[in-house]
Amino acid sequence: MTGLWVLVATLVAAGAVGALLKARNGRVRKAKPAVRALPAPVTDVLDPASAVTLVQISTTFCAPCRHAKAVLAPLAERTAGLHHVELDVTNSPEVAQSLSVLRTPTTIALTPDGRELLRVGGVPKGPELLDALRPHLTTRTP
Repeated sequence: MTGLWVLVATLVAAGAVGALLKARNGRVRKAKPAVRALPAPVTDVLDPASAVTLVQISTTFCAPCRHAKAVLAPLAERTAGLHHVELDVTNSPEVAQSLSVLRTPTTIALTPDGRELLRVGGVPKGPELLDALRPHLTTRTP
């Protein structure tokens, strides 16, 4: 009988963890104040002509990364002032570490000067991301 209770408790705990992870996936989070400078691979891809650059942190064997790109690339193409770049950190984990990225895909919205606006862990939801970015999307002149 004890084994049955252990099994039930394990299933309940696993279900709770699964529900928590599902709820957090794709959620837009406000940026925390940056204390470190951005690594060079990130500053190199920032677009000075765009109000916001979406830097998608990916790895080679990440299936959700392809889904994130399928959401972000068209969103950036049809939105003025928005630029999307995918940065593969498979061979440079120090870049992910310096950005405090713990999972891929993670999308970080950055201003041209490198200030983080927000980040999304997992596959972003296009409309929610666009709503969160709308105050920052202004037409810039180079």
